[in-house]
Amino acid sequence: MKTELKHINFSYRTDSQKEYNIPLSYQLFGKDLFSAPIILVNHALTGNSNVSGEKGWWKQLVGEHQVIDTEQYTVLCFNIPGNGFNDFFIDECEDFTPSDIANIFLKGLEILNIKSLHAIIGGSLGGGIGWEMLVKKPHLAEIFIPVACDFKTHDWLHAQCLVQKFLLNQNDEPLQKARIHAMLCYRTPESLNSRFQNRYNQEKQRLESEDWLIYHGKALNERFSLKSYKLMNHLLMNINANEEHLEKIQARMHMISVDTDLFFPASEIRMCFEKLKEKNKDVFYHEITSVHGHDAFLMEYKQLNTIIKNILKNE
Repeated sequence: MKTELKHINFSYRTDSQKEYNIPLSYQLFGKDLFSAPIILVNHALTGNSNVSGEKGWWKQLVGEHQVIDTEQYTVLCFNIPGNGFNDFFIDECEDFTPSDIANIFLKGLEILNIKSLHAIIGGSLGGGIGWEMLVKKPHLAEIFIPVACDFKTHDWLHAQCLVQKFLLNQNDEPLQKARIHAMLCYRTPESLNSRFQNRYNQEKQRLESEDWLIYHGKALNERFSLKSYKLMNHLLMNINANEEHLEKIQARMHMISVDTDLFFPASEIRMCFEKLKEKNKDVFYHEITSVHGHDAFLMEYKQLNTIIKNILKNE
C-alpha cells in the first residue's frame, strides 16, 4: 500500500509565544476521506505517518483485513512536526510541548474539514498527544484508545528523559548513547536476561547483549536525526493533559497498559482508570501481559489485536 505524503502549511504561535510556519505532513490509508469512519493514529517517539503497508511501523495492526481494516475505515496519521519525516526540523525543541502538538493536529483536522473522528489511537507519546487533544476538544472522537501511556509524564519517566537529555547534549555519539539507554527502559531485565543469557561473541569480544544495544544505537543514528530525537524526548518528558478536564472527555475510553512497562507503569494507568471510572461509566481498562516491558505494544500483536478487535466490534 503506497499513499502520498501530503502537506498543510499554516502559521502557529506556540504556548511559549513563538511564531512558526508549520508544514504539517500526513498520510491517508484505506477508504477515501469522508466515505468511511475516520481513525486517527498518533505515532510514537521514532515513528511517523507511514503506519501501514509494506514498511508501515504498525502494519500488523493497520491494513487490509487487519484489526484496523483499511477496507472499512479511513486511517489518518499526522507527522509530529520536527520528526524529520518530511525533512522539516525544529532547532529549539523547548519552544514546543505536547499541548502544542495537540493544537497543531487539531488545526490540521480543521483545515481538512474533519469535525469528528470515529477513534483516536496512539501508543506511548502518540497516546499522550491524544490525551492532550481530547482535553482541548472533548467531543472530537467516539472512541479513544491510549496504548502504553498516561495523560501525564510521571516522575520516573521524567527522570529517564532527563538522562536522555544529558546524553543527547554530549558531543561524542549522543544519539547512539541515548538510544542504548532508552532500549534498557523500553525493555525489562527479564526480557534481556532470558534472550541473551550472558552469551559471549568471541569474534567481537563482547557480550551479545552489548552487541545488540550497539546495533540499535547505530541503526537509529542512521535513520533519525539528533534534532528530531531531542524534540521527541522533550515532548515525552512533558506530557501534561489537564487532569481536571479528563472527566469532560466524551469518547468511550479504552486504556491499554503493559504489566511490565517501566515507562508508563500499569499501576499508574490503572490509577487513572479508577479515578475516571468513578465519574464516567464509558471507561475501560485492558492489560497486555509480557516480559518485554514498554515495547510490548510493538511486539505483542496477538494480544493487542484481540483487545482492539473487541473494542471496535462493540462500537
